[in-house]
Amino acid sequence: MSTAPAQPIPLPTDWRDFLSLTKPRVMSLVIFTGLCGLLAAPVPVDPILGFTAILCIALGAGGSAALNQWWEADLDAKMKRTASRPLPAGRMERSSARDFGVVLSVLSVLIMGLASGWLAAALLAFSIFYYAVIYTVWLKPRTPQNIVIGGGAGAFPPMIGWIAATGEITLMPVLLFAIIFFWTPPHFWALALFVETDYAAAGIPMMPVVAGHKSTRRQILVYAVLLLPIALAPFLLGLAGWFYGGSALLLGAMFLLLSLKVATFRNAQNDADMRAERRLFAFSVLYLFALFAALVADRFIAG
Repeated sequence: MSTAPAQPIPLPTDWRDFLSLTKPRVMSLVIFTGLCGLLAAPVPVDPILGFTAILCIALGAGGSAALNQWWEADLDAKMKRTASRPLPAGRMERSSARDFGVVLSVLSVLIMGLASGWLAAALLAFSIFYYAVIYTVWLKPRTPQNIVIGGGAGAFPPMIGWIAATGEITLMPVLLFAIIFFWTPPHFWALALFVETDYAAAGIPMMPVVAGHKSTRRQILVYAVLLLPIALAPFLLGLAGWFYGGSALLLGAMFLLLSLKVATFRNAQNDADMRAERRLFAFSVLYLFALFAALVADRFIAG
């Protein structure tokens, strides 16, 4: 009599699994910053074309996220935080995730090109490639600087939104890119500090795993210091008004204070709750939403 173990029966796939592949919570921030880039542009935008541009940004973000999960399915299975995703949980074939990601990515670029111009479409295509290939395949498994360099992938949406509205690259969308680029390391490293064991188990060289907690906290503070003048730059250069400037100063000061607490909390490794890190991570999300909302509000206040 054979004693071979029975093979697990794959669970059925439904629409929620495909939605999960797009990382909806991450996508919400991508959509919001892309929308803010479009609304802050100094030109009127046709509502239908504007909606189409934001839809394309969402499709592109979802497609690259699906490709990310397709490539990292084995790594996701090793981490508690990601083990319940459709692929490691066995609810979907890997080829389905790959095909879904490719279709979303191609559609997003083609529709963006036809509706808003090929400059915005080219930047969208590059952002998808940046996240799915440069970050996921190359940087993430090889260097603790993965999230620093890879942060560029998440910094493109407001730039794409601005270019979809104006058809050109100017200083302002570059500054919006820079804000998110310098915001990403302290945001992500705050998360990495309290899920370090997950990354270590998967063999991913995130900064806390490779350099330790003390160095990671110090680098969080460095990036928070650099972020403050960059976020203030649109106001200081006359590209945004007082409402944005005041909001950027207040939000930046709060971000800096929370980062300072993380950097100076010597016993954080013995703190099971990682309270300072969790507060910084939660506030960092609020920070970006509030800062970009202030930019749009400032644009409308100025008429």
